[in-house]
Amino acid sequence: MRAVVFEGAGGNEVVHVRERPGPVPKGTEVAVAVRYAGVNPADVLQRRGHYPAPPGAPDDVPGLEVAGEVVMLGDRARRWQTGDRVFGLVAGGGLASRVVVDETNLAAVPERLDAREAAAVPEAFITAHDALRTQAAMTPGERVLVHGATGGVGTAALQIVAACGARPLGVSRSTAGRDLVTSLGAEPVDDADFVAQTRTLTDGAGVDVVLELVGAPHFPGDLEVLATGGRIVVVGVGAGSRVEVPLLALMGRRARLIGTVLRARSIPEKAAAVAAFEREVLPLLVSGAVHPIVDTAYPAEAVRDAFDHLESAGKAGKILLEF
Repeated sequence: MRAVVFEGAGGNEVVHVRERPGPVPKGTEVAVAVRYAGVNPADVLQRRGHYPAPPGAPDDVPGLEVAGEVVMLGDRARRWQTGDRVFGLVAGGGLASRVVVDETNLAAVPERLDAREAAAVPEAFITAHDALRTQAAMTPGERVLVHGATGGVGTAALQIVAACGARPLGVSRSTAGRDLVTSLGAEPVDDADFVAQTRTLTDGAGVDVVLELVGAPHFPGDLEVLATGGRIVVVGVGAGSRVEVPLLALMGRRARLIGTVLRARSIPEKAAAVAAFEREVLPLLVSGAVHPIVDTAYPAEAVRDAFDHLESAGKAGKILLEF
């Protein structure tokens, strides 16, 4: 198989595409021939040496999500057949032409999605759904502010919020980004003045949920825009992770500050997140009520360009590698 390999820690100089033996599934695992795979901020952190792979995952091959076809079954795998189109989550090793994954961490690709679109779904939509519905317990009618609204998770979140009957507000630094937010049925908010604009848009009531995909620069502002009983869910900290939290304000709003990640979860925990996604989001993808957004798909050999793009400003949706 071809695989993206990190030979050391650092910048793009440690990134290479190498030939390696393909993995063989065992037990309830299946082998997937990867057509496209998503490139995520976690891959950049791993490249820098700041986010080691969890036990059992390759320590030098990044990649958290894939889409492709099942090509081999472990001896106890029963859910899938060879040739099935699937997408899902892996703990690592996803940036390769072949990967093994537990059968419970995969879902069936809707017919309306091609392989490229399918690869833009798993990490973005499962992360967004888990954060909003499982962690924050978002309900219809609530107001939800999404930071980093134009990235893969952000665009998925805005659509899920709207589809669930809640009110999405999307934060972006650029005019083009706010235009994308509007096109997804959400209300645009300028990052430079998000506290005042959010208060204005909500007539001073604030929001019930803040989905934080950026990190430290938005504190304590996130707490200032929160309604009584509100929840802040921190999913990304690419812009910084150290903040001061005014505990009296947190207490006064009877608010909750929640942190969450997917990668470090056990196989059963990921299976639960995938199952919840299948129940609530997959039907929306099947009907076209929500859709993945692809910024750019690069050939695997251009992985360094993909990382450069991921780390730059102005992205709209997911960045993919084609295998």
